[in-house]
Amino acid sequence: MASSNITLHPGLVLLSEPFMADPHFKRTAVLICEHQSQDGTVGFVLNRPLGMRVQDTLIDMDNITSELYYGGPVAQDTMHYLHRYGDIIEDSMPIMDGVYWGGNYEQLSVLLGNGELDPAGIRFFLGYSGWSAGQLEEELAENSWLTTEGKSAYIFELSDKELWKRALEDKGGKYKQIIHYPEDPNLN
Repeated sequence: MASSNITLHPGLVLLSEPFMADPHFKRTAVLICEHQSQDGTVGFVLNRPLGMRVQDTLIDMDNITSELYYGGPVAQDTMHYLHRYGDIIEDSMPIMDGVYWGGNYEQLSVLLGNGELDPAGIRFFLGYSGWSAGQLEEELAENSWLTTEGKSAYIFELSDKELWKRALEDKGGKYKQIIHYPEDPNLN
């Protein structure tokens, strides 16, 4: 599981090791959306719903009943979104095949309000996950994270409860066994 030679890039998914104690990242899958070796890394936790709806948070999205997600512990007062509509929403940043980050929010709001976009193709996050320059590389060297290439299905199709396990199963081999580890190593 040597992680020190991993190349960080948008579209890479971080899978927390099974015994990670940090409550922000316990049994999570985090999609990296930006990595600059001099500035650090930005990503979003994909499998941590907040128990709130988008319509409860954003006034101009009062007809959007989609789940709102915890993006991470940084800047909890900011809203971000991943989506499938990079060919429609201006200024969208491509992350990987079929997945885009951000873009023109006013345009998104109008298109959703008019029913021109399927809300199932958009995921909204409060806050984000962030690492300063070199911090994530250190965590990878300590084996705090496993990595896998992202898939749009991880964001838009799989349930929150199955995502972490499914991504490990997709890695195959010894990683398939990790999904059976208890959350508390003392119960092993």
